[in-house]
Amino acid sequence: MKVSSKKENQGVSTYIFDHWCHTPVLVSSPILPEKRKKQRERVGEMAKKVLLLCGDYVEDYEVMVPFQALQAYGIEVDAVCPGKKASDVCRTAVHQFSGHQTYSESRGHNFALNATFDSVDPAQYDGLVIPGGRAPEYLAMDESVLTVVQKFVQAKKPIASVCHGQLILAAAGVVANKTCTAYPAVKPALIDAGCQWVEADTGIECVTDGNLITGATYFSHPEFISQFVKALGGTVTGSDKKILFLCGDYMEDYEVMVPYQALQALGCTVHAVCPNKQAGDKCPTAIHDFEGEQTYSEKPGHDFSLNASFDQLNFSEYDALVIPGGRAPEYLALNEKVIEIVREFMEKGKPIASICHGQQILSAAGVLKGKKCTAYPAVKLNVVLAGATWLEPNPIHRCFTDGNLVTGAAWPGHPEFVAQLMALLGIRVSF
Repeated sequence: MKVSSKKENQGVSTYIFDHWCHTPVLVSSPILPEKRKKQRERVGEMAKKVLLLCGDYVEDYEVMVPFQALQAYGIEVDAVCPGKKASDVCRTAVHQFSGHQTYSESRGHNFALNATFDSVDPAQYDGLVIPGGRAPEYLAMDESVLTVVQKFVQAKKPIASVCHGQLILAAAGVVANKTCTAYPAVKPALIDAGCQWVEADTGIECVTDGNLITGATYFSHPEFISQFVKALGGTVTGSDKKILFLCGDYMEDYEVMVPYQALQALGCTVHAVCPNKQAGDKCPTAIHDFEGEQTYSEKPGHDFSLNASFDQLNFSEYDALVIPGGRAPEYLALNEKVIEIVREFMEKGKPIASICHGQQILSAAGVLKGKKCTAYPAVKLNVVLAGATWLEPNPIHRCFTDGNLVTGAAWPGHPEFVAQLMALLGIRVSF
């Protein structure tokens, strides 16, 4: 049991994703998951396939971070929900503490499923992930869900469950004599189900007992995902990297947290900073989603905690820079120190990964001249005026690499956005 409180790229690599980040489709790339799968098969490695058990009002981070992080590592992920089919949507919930005695809830992104629950054969999967939120309350009453969980346990396959997801494990009768943790409110049910309880005092607790990995909250994701990959037989190399995230108020919620925790889970040191803020300060985020109007909607997202101070860092110590999108880049592009940092990374040839509206900062820094890149379509004017060759993000899920620069159009492209940055940094996940 464990409790835990060569650069290689030539030209431009292109990736296309099916609607809202479903299965990747090859255009041309040395690191696309399908090509990686074939390479593994040639050397005797088998590609891994994971089932993600979803429901309405699943916690927003707890479903999307593992979904996209695991894909970035080359793992095929099928997201399913009882009573729904591929391309249907699950509503998500943003849970966080806002100064009250329990967490608050607000509407999150719309999460699109990419597989059909009724077609699932547990024997075809190598592992199971159960997110938290409110969905587990009703999924724990569904006999078909419990049967799926029990089949994974009987086959001794890895199961990773976070937060309230452990209600499903308790209902399935699979935690007796197991050591595990969860969101504290789940403690009575788990103890009654016979588990050995580990207190979740900080929210970052993660417990591994055999093939069962349990996490307290989404703050435990880096260790939670790392332990799950290990349980699947994965090893990570080249992750001794230090990466800087350039944050600001109302950056897009997914566009900061998904790559942030995906890189941490690999073992990278990741620091998130914001001008005029210190370590421990928070940046409010924005949820940008398409809901039928001519442009994206905006809803309040999670508050993102910074873990380093902007004014106290030696920026030359970092191996790569990540710039999330959202509305933050509009004003960060006016900050001279931000511009200086971006220019320094580009002049030294260090990887820069920028997504969505983040390219507004690159444009303002004057580092796009002669580059080929994409961005959210509304940022095309900035990119073209800055002297770059515009690469149409059609569909919106495209990512491109040109030299040391990785650009993406929107958060649905995160798996390839992160995978391309991993390739530039020489980070590899092998099975």
